[in-house]
Amino acid sequence: QVQLAESGGGLVQPGGSLRLSCGASGRVFSIGTMGWYRQAPGKQRELVATITDGGRTNYADSVKGRFTISRDDVKNTVSLQMNILEPEDTAVYYCYANVEVIGWAKAMYDFWGQGTQVTVCT
Repeated sequence: QVQLAESGGGLVQPGGSLRLSCGASGRVFSIGTMGWYRQAPGKQRELVATITDGGRTNYADSVKGRFTISRDDVKNTVSLQMNILEPEDTAVYYCYANVEVIGWAKAMYDFWGQGTQVTVCT
């Protein structure tokens, strides 16, 4: 099995910054795309940012220029630096990873973290 553990959420004022981190552990053979999604109350989960194993990034239009995604393939981690936060960024943020699992049939499997709350308010 593979586990994703997020950290770094919290309460911040508009214009502030937070950094989210997520580490993959367990029977990890390799990791493809990693990313962050978010879900605000009453809304569907939406993509925030992804990064491929080749380093290609993709961002939601609403966060371009404010958020930066990065990964460390030695530590099996993905991070999200969030700057100039807005109240509209308030949501539960979920880490995602596409993983090849040791001992499982050769394929890539999707895993999710449990989520970390980010609240932006005065």
